[in-house]
Amino acid sequence: MNAKYSGKCLCGKVSYSVNAEPMFSGNCHCKDCQRSSGSAFIPAMIFREKDVDIIGEVKYFESQADSGDTHSRGFCPNCGSQLFARFSGMAGALGVKAGTLDDSSNYAPNLDFYVGSAAPWDFMDPQLPKKQGAARG
Repeated sequence: MNAKYSGKCLCGKVSYSVNAEPMFSGNCHCKDCQRSSGSAFIPAMIFREKDVDIIGEVKYFESQADSGDTHSRGFCPNCGSQLFARFSGMAGALGVKAGTLDDSSNYAPNLDFYVGSAAPWDFMDPQLPKKQGAARG
């Protein structure tokens, strides 16, 4: 059976599959995400961690997010691709970076958040709702 969502890192040593719908999908424009991605935002899907099957070794780097929570980013130790995220304020959840999906057309964001930190050259979809800060709360 094919997974609803699947993806992998650049070198293919880490892959994942998910047979559940995301709890949330959105584009984070915080400075932390900008710095870690080298881009304007990170498109992310949040799943229950227990629903995500991961094959391969993942290393995590921990930092303090704009929210004040601890943000741990999971990446492939071979190629450095950022694949996952864990948040201290969201126990049991795992973020998946939409750019790592095998079929990126499966990503459907429902919110732009931390838009107060967005880069001046960032273009956002005018149809998506906007939130100045965190997606929750």
